[in-house]
Amino acid sequence: MPEERISIAGEPRLTRMVRDAAARGALGHAIILSGQGDLPAAAKFVAAAFQCEGKDPPCGVCGPCRKVLREIHPDVITVSDPDHKNISVEVLRRTAADAYILPNEGRRKVYLFPDCRLLDPKAQNVLLKVVEEGPPHAAFLFCAENSAVLLPTIRSRAVEWKLSPAESEAGVDSGARRLCELLCGGKAADIAAFCIDLENSKPEREALRSMLSDARDLVTAALAVCYGAGGDAFARRLAAEMGPKRLSACADILQTFTLQCQYNIGVGHMAGALAVALAG
Repeated sequence: MPEERISIAGEPRLTRMVRDAAARGALGHAIILSGQGDLPAAAKFVAAAFQCEGKDPPCGVCGPCRKVLREIHPDVITVSDPDHKNISVEVLRRTAADAYILPNEGRRKVYLFPDCRLLDPKAQNVLLKVVEEGPPHAAFLFCAENSAVLLPTIRSRAVEWKLSPAESEAGVDSGARRLCELLCGGKAADIAAFCIDLENSKPEREALRSMLSDARDLVTAALAVCYGAGGDAFARRLAAEMGPKRLSACADILQTFTLQCQYNIGVGHMAGALAVALAG
């Protein structure tokens, strides 16, 4: 009987991204799942990837996967506070303390936050230290339609994955598309010129973050195509001309610079460093 292949419903791109990261041991310790769609279901899929003992995680058939999907795995904890409107500081202090206790049976202890609107800034600050300096066996999955509900200090320590990317290019930053076209061409001088223009335009930090985030999403959509997922014409073009190795490297670079936009780093310095990283 063939193995059951689980996936994130309606999210072939994100499904492939999770599988690729899990295969490389690069899921990270803090992940933000944002956008429209069933965020808790996506978080459960990622949690299964953390715990999976089968091939091409999450396999959906091994014991740990089945426990995660049935919501009975002792090391996958949904953080909630039914007694209060928001999750209280006391609950989060207990969560932070529990993170230092070794897993019962799994590879990691995974903490799911199904709705980050229930985390006020004071509560998030309680989590900051354990997210930043916690034990290697602890992982945190934050679900937020808009990641801006999380403090910049939390966002800067997490990888953000977006659900339900547009199937067309509508809504994608034009600069992000242009950058991806230049990456496709692979000419260092053209990439450097783009970054110089970017510096001269003096964009606001949030606008720069949005452009880099959109470029990362375009690249990861192309990476998913390399692994058999569907995609639009632009994603297929990037996949054919760049290949999985370069796409993966560019996705990592764009993610790094997207996170750096959380810090007080000059746009000029960042544009120069981006040119060097992407043209290398």
